[in-house]
Amino acid sequence: MALKTADLVDAHGEAVRFCELPFTKLGRRRSFHGPIATVRCFEDNALLKAELQKPGEGRVMVVDGGGSTRCALLGDQIAMILRDNGWAGIVINGSVRDSTEIDNMDVAVFCLGVSPKKSSKDGAGKAGTVVHFGGVEFRPGAFAYADRDGLLVSDENVLA
Repeated sequence: MALKTADLVDAHGEAVRFCELPFTKLGRRRSFHGPIATVRCFEDNALLKAELQKPGEGRVMVVDGGGSTRCALLGDQIAMILRDNGWAGIVINGSVRDSTEIDNMDVAVFCLGVSPKKSSKDGAGKAGTVVHFGGVEFRPGAFAYADRDGLLVSDENVLA
């Protein structure tokens, strides 16, 4: 049975919180869910790439890129790392590039938009910290649920 965020909202009400950003949804995976891992980085994707090289174990990577659409935090090469290392999906408060290639991959990517410009590679940022965007707090270890209707977050796994 496919995950439906609308059904989760109906069944769990206030236990699931809706991220209020108008995400662009890329990739062949239509829905994803799992425990949250986080990265905060602004126009620099070196830390994100390093975190995605770790085993995903079905987790959802949530990236607070500060809402920047000037340059991309994810491209097709890093999307392949996401796919190959077992991440359930990625949510980026920022942009991606190589969108046509990513859209044809077996991945799930939520982002604010696209940009052809690559980010810097200085390693600035922080992993494993609480991030906030779209009216939602994303805490490592909390749970994310996403489909074409949107993104939900809960403190406990509502699918257990």
